[in-house]
Amino acid sequence: MNMFCYQCEQTAKGTGCTAYGACGKDPETAALQDLLLYALKDISRYAHRARSLGKTDAQTNVFTVKALFSTLTNVNFDPAAFQKILGDAVRIKERIRGIYEEAFKQAKKQPEHIDCDVAWWQDLDDLNGLVRRGESVTIQNRIGNLGDDIAGLQELITYGIKGLASYADHAQILGKEDDSIYGFIHQTLDYLAGDPSDVNELVQTALKCGEVNLKTMELLDAANTGAYGHPEPTRVRVTPVKGNCIVVSGHDLKDLDELLKQTEGKGINVYTHGEMLPSNSYPALKK
Repeated sequence: MNMFCYQCEQTAKGTGCTAYGACGKDPETAALQDLLLYALKDISRYAHRARSLGKTDAQTNVFTVKALFSTLTNVNFDPAAFQKILGDAVRIKERIRGIYEEAFKQAKKQPEHIDCDVAWWQDLDDLNGLVRRGESVTIQNRIGNLGDDIAGLQELITYGIKGLASYADHAQILGKEDDSIYGFIHQTLDYLAGDPSDVNELVQTALKCGEVNLKTMELLDAANTGAYGHPEPTRVRVTPVKGNCIVVSGHDLKDLDELLKQTEGKGINVYTHGEMLPSNSYPALKK
């Protein structure tokens, strides 16, 4: 089966991975990630409309950022895991749809009738069936329908949303949240669900996404420094030590903290990589 992914700077030939990802992602996972994103747009249409009447839901908010985070490069390449997440998405959709309908009822307004072209909530017990549904909502389909420029701008916004969702998720784990960030995510996914094609509008949305990304990074910084202290200049060893080891990447300081506690006194060396390198400078982790 074919796939198409160009969400990172490592894509094949600089244009996109079309068989297997340069990162190792397989076509099945790619299709399931596309289907999950489609499901999150569906969920967000209800969440955004409910919010317009003052109703929000913590479960929907947290699920949305965690599910978005799972679709980023190298985060989760397990098709069975995505099958479970899609099952959770069905429950969340029913929950937020109920909140949305009740909000409109209380406001004495008629709820909008919202339909999806693809019934993503079906075939949950059939992994191959889910993959087939995912193939019907791929990026390639939108490129074919909308062209490179429009589809590319939509994806630029989508990847920005995924990135800020990862920061929001890590901040939430450490007890820091900002409801306006959840609101922006749902509003933007609702906007993308309508397949927008106005270039100026898409560019402005992408720029707004950048603003909210900075805001979310500030939130994560406050969460990290609140839990582990303010980073300080630190000399870092760059040569390996003989013995068993674990290499940690990403930017989840909570996970690293738990790993350091679990390996303490066991003769296991823990190395940082990439975005995790700054962890060496946090006082509470250094010790």
